[in-house]
Amino acid sequence: MSQVTGCQALGGDKLKEVKVFETTIGGRTFKVEVGKMANLANGSALISYGETVVLVTAVSTRKPKQGIDFFPLTVEFEEKLYSVGKIPGGFIKREGRPSERATLTARLIDRPIRPLFPDGMKNEVQVVATVLSVDQDCTPDTVAMNGASIALGISDIPFGGPAGAVTVGYIDGRYVLNPTIEEKELSKLNLVVAGTDEAVVMVEAGADILPEDIMLGAIMFGHDAIKEICAFINSITAEIGKEKYEIVLPEVNEAFDAEINAFLAEKMNMMVRIVDKHDRNAALEDLQADLMEKFLPEYPDKEDYLKGKFKSIEKTKMRTMIVNERVRPDGRTPSEIRPISCEVGLLPRTHGSGLFTRGLTQALTITTLGALGESQRIDGLDLEDTKRYMHHYNFPPFSVGEVGMSRVNRRAIGHGALGERALLPVIPSESDFPYTIRLVSEVVTCNGSSSQASICGSTLSLLDAGVPIKDSVAGIAMGLIQEDGKIEILSDIQGMEDALGDMDFKVAGTKDGITALQMDIKVDG
Repeated sequence: MSQVTGCQALGGDKLKEVKVFETTIGGRTFKVEVGKMANLANGSALISYGETVVLVTAVSTRKPKQGIDFFPLTVEFEEKLYSVGKIPGGFIKREGRPSERATLTARLIDRPIRPLFPDGMKNEVQVVATVLSVDQDCTPDTVAMNGASIALGISDIPFGGPAGAVTVGYIDGRYVLNPTIEEKELSKLNLVVAGTDEAVVMVEAGADILPEDIMLGAIMFGHDAIKEICAFINSITAEIGKEKYEIVLPEVNEAFDAEINAFLAEKMNMMVRIVDKHDRNAALEDLQADLMEKFLPEYPDKEDYLKGKFKSIEKTKMRTMIVNERVRPDGRTPSEIRPISCEVGLLPRTHGSGLFTRGLTQALTITTLGALGESQRIDGLDLEDTKRYMHHYNFPPFSVGEVGMSRVNRRAIGHGALGERALLPVIPSESDFPYTIRLVSEVVTCNGSSSQASICGSTLSLLDAGVPIKDSVAGIAMGLIQEDGKIEILSDIQGMEDALGDMDFKVAGTKDGITALQMDIKVDG
């Protein structure tokens, strides 16, 4: 239930009324204050949950960005150590680059809202969540996720949300909504689930080898709470939301589109059936060059449009082939897994190494053991200050046959954290194995599902190093295609299916249960 309070705050050259809305989530008050801060943003809200306070803002450009073929959304999660009464370490004594946790939380905010923006939108949008106060029983990640939908919903930025988010735990056979820090210590599950009032759009979970029915029940339990959160956000938007501005889409020239389709249709139908990735990519590059050569002399200002149409037709042809013929670009059936090979002991001077190969995708994982004093020290918002088990993921450009800079980006940090979470339940305790454990996964060749290959490679490497893990862990990525009113589930997706499909669902576990889940939906759920 919401309520409005008439306070005053500075807004532009005059005082602005502050509106306050409240509801209850998981037995704690969730408060939204609009108009109190950041009134020059397109949308802003000060969110309080328990004693956690997060300022979330949304800002957009009015004109679309030229020369791009993607939606330019950026999300920042800014940790402020004053929020937990800490002074930053080191000589500089101020916050520096984002921590790993901040990067992972920014990804959590991004993933559920991205598919809810209009198709074809090219306006730059930036969402910033600034953590001002932290109550350890009310972690700021889901607070910021809900705040992003509120800030976007009340703004004039076109947005098809809201998307609500909650955390779900599992203690003594019962599900717990937004567990406290003490409850998290007892929980066999740490699940973040986000969705609209109709469907789940994102899942991120670590579990202590739980069966599938428990995991599915947790997702449904979380979605029931999400429906109430979405209703609350919708009530705020209905009351104070701004009118959305219109986005500028390219003008549709049906005659021009017909010419493009006539030129590409049959050729593209053959391209998506080339089994070898290298040969297929080369053929697609040649076909796109032929398209430009044919149409650019007559339509010199349509290069971006032609590239977009090329990708759209490629996507439609691949998806139609899969749902109608049940054949994938590499010739596999929907449920078929690529050939697998495993090798250990490759590197003589390392403590342990394992090479996992699935199709063209290869992950080389190396284990290094050290003294407990070499554990990672964490200077962040959590109470935990050291970590003795780490997994790092590297994705060099040569793995996909490209030229570029090798750097640790958000994707690499996210994949490393997923692999770390997947193996955590089988890592021996400090008392049983008093060593620091660092795993590094080098993706040396990639055609999709590299994060899951790194999980499999981690098991091989740990066993080669003599680490007494409790069981072996493996991972696989599943996909989904919705086309022509038909649905096809894909096992072990490759790069093209990931890029042009509707879902990326990663699952890892032992023979007895699930240890990690990650799901992203590119449609509305």
